[in-house]
Amino acid sequence: MIESILLGTYTKQTSKGIYQIDLDTDSKQLTNLQLVTEVENPTYLALSKKNILYAVDRFDNQGGLSVTDLYSPQNVLQHIVTPGTPPAYVTVDEKHQFVFDANYHEGTLHAYSINNDHTLTLGSTFTNTGKGPLKEQDGSHLHYVDRTPDGKLIACDLGTDQVFVLDYDSTGFKIISTFETTPGFGPRHIVFNNTGDTAYLVGELSSSVAVLNYKDCQLTHLQTIKTIPDDWNQHNGCAAIRITDDSRFLYVSNRGYDSIAVFEIQADGQLKLIQNISVEGSFPRDFALSHEQNFLVVGNQTTNNLSLFERNSNDGKLELIQKDVAAPEVVCVHFK
Repeated sequence: MIESILLGTYTKQTSKGIYQIDLDTDSKQLTNLQLVTEVENPTYLALSKKNILYAVDRFDNQGGLSVTDLYSPQNVLQHIVTPGTPPAYVTVDEKHQFVFDANYHEGTLHAYSINNDHTLTLGSTFTNTGKGPLKEQDGSHLHYVDRTPDGKLIACDLGTDQVFVLDYDSTGFKIISTFETTPGFGPRHIVFNNTGDTAYLVGELSSSVAVLNYKDCQLTHLQTIKTIPDDWNQHNGCAAIRITDDSRFLYVSNRGYDSIAVFEIQADGQLKLIQNISVEGSFPRDFALSHEQNFLVVGNQTTNNLSLFERNSNDGKLELIQKDVAAPEVVCVHFK
């Protein structure tokens, strides 16, 4: 079977925009890299059920999102941009027909309504302020926004060590609760288990994962565990975090130690580190599990390559089966 993967990239060197590559699950190989559409710095991607791709975009020296119909990807439907830098994250809310983004440099969240022609109209903006104790935390750096299992919004601010649970309606964003991490944790992304009562928060600046209980829109701390060995004394920054559909295993990428940390999820939701495997490249900003979750594909940003792992669904461990697959400046991996 062929599974197609969209690749978001920086376009600072050789990349031209958004690419696609195929995973042949029978031969266990990545093949057929193709340029899908030319846009500038499409560093994160969100695909709707109607095959509309919403991508982080830099256009005319402004930042925002591009909208592309993948049935005719040569034509970008819209560049919706404003003065300033592009966002770091984008997601589609299919149920309510919104798109949300989080802007690291501006410390903002934006909400867009989806029009009948799939283009976007900018709605409300949420702005945070504050800072943390580390030099990377010189201000608000909102890095993530998405829906919770119970239909709220959740946002991670790496700069202020905060995680917000919010409502959004026609009047704008409203904070329901605020969770404060330990100082310098640097919350980047968060995922939930399949029952919606436990969340896993990755700390970019602390190289750790916090396990959080989630109840009545409130987060409470259960455990914190490192993603790298205690004796690693060089730079590391965690990036992507993924949980399996059965909520038995959790995966985190390490940039610096250049690995995927594999955790087994215990009966009480806490984590046990069971593997830390090299990505055979440098700066793995993103990775994704295939639809059947038998494979894991890593994008290594600074070495311009993809690595393919086969995943054992019984013990969760990874085995490298292909490396050095050329792909330029990959920072987002998204199975179609």
